[in-house]
Amino acid sequence: MSSSLALLGGEPVRREPFPPFPIIEEEEFDAVLEVLRSRQLSTFHSSFLGGRKVRQFEDEFARATGAGYGVACNSGTAALHMTLAAIGLEPGDEVIVPPYTFTATASAVLMAGGVPVFADVRDTDFNIDPAEVEKAITERTRAVIPVHLFGAPAAMDELLELAGAHSLRVIEDCAQAPAAELDGRKVGTMGDLATFSFQETKNMMTGEGGMVLTDDLDLAERCRAVRNHGEVLAWGERRDYRSALLGWNYRMTEIEAALGICQLARLGGFNQARIENAAYLTRQLDQARGLALPSPRSEDVHVFHIYAFRFLESEVGISRAGFLRALEAEGIPASGGYPRPLYENPVFERAGGRHLPCPVSERLCAAEAVWLAQVRPPAGIAEMDDIVSAILKVLDQREVLREWELRSDSDAQDD
Repeated sequence: MSSSLALLGGEPVRREPFPPFPIIEEEEFDAVLEVLRSRQLSTFHSSFLGGRKVRQFEDEFARATGAGYGVACNSGTAALHMTLAAIGLEPGDEVIVPPYTFTATASAVLMAGGVPVFADVRDTDFNIDPAEVEKAITERTRAVIPVHLFGAPAAMDELLELAGAHSLRVIEDCAQAPAAELDGRKVGTMGDLATFSFQETKNMMTGEGGMVLTDDLDLAERCRAVRNHGEVLAWGERRDYRSALLGWNYRMTEIEAALGICQLARLGGFNQARIENAAYLTRQLDQARGLALPSPRSEDVHVFHIYAFRFLESEVGISRAGFLRALEAEGIPASGGYPRPLYENPVFERAGGRHLPCPVSERLCAAEAVWLAQVRPPAGIAEMDDIVSAILKVLDQREVLREWELRSDSDAQDD
């Protein structure tokens, strides 16, 4: 590739923005209008179990995933908090979480009065490492929250074995992985409880929203109570405003549930598009030196919320920062992802959370991780070709880019 880098004045690979997301079809418009015309936007004021659309969405999502019970709520963060409250987490109880994930996985532990303990992730799939979890277990440990990050299933068999040996609860954080599979088992069906997010960037969305899944009726009922101010009612009973336990307002609206029903019906197609786009990127970039690309096992289903790979600076010969800046100039938005491990955030430092050494997470944050969000539909092979062309163009001109970086560093020092 002989064209000059766009960063240095050349013609960029892509000038058009990527196709807009999320995908909203006529079915969503019709479903929302149906709710509005019904004038029943919530109905939690008259029904502890929620409105007709909420209950339909819960049933359909649980059935599609293979779980016994679904409890809809207003965010994935609320779902996490609900599960921790439902298992009776008490002040000082420890919950093991990865440090390489979104804040909510750990902040929900604080919200429930617990202490997050951070155990490192594996550099092969960015998910929590069972060997590090085992090192983190103490007599105060009550639960572990594996995150199926970027759509890749975590090492659940090893984690469940550890949990069984130490009497720990397992709460699967499936926010980025609806319908992902491990050895033919859907994520969200292997732990005691599982949580999902339907925020508008997710594989399926309701705008904002979440879901808890479990096979345990008692835990499901506790989650329903936590969702609705701690009120416990049997179906058809008159509401008496009696709170049996501490609860919050984590209710999902009928509009969100209506959107979720539509999106769930197309989730398989959404995920298949992501899988095909990701596979194409991997095939086309497979020979690129210094890129450790995702390589899910054939027996698993990775649903690629994000196409994430490791950038090995020592092999590529340029910095990740320079690589990302050059890609951006070529019209390909890319990110270094989480800027720091969670335990470096002040909120967790102040809360007294502890962590084991986490060299993998620190490397990913500081220098290695590269995220591409554009694998999501409606983007297709044409858009993937632009991503491939831009990456290969930047790598092909790494010497020019390295010289530019050296000059920039020298100029900065002189200033």
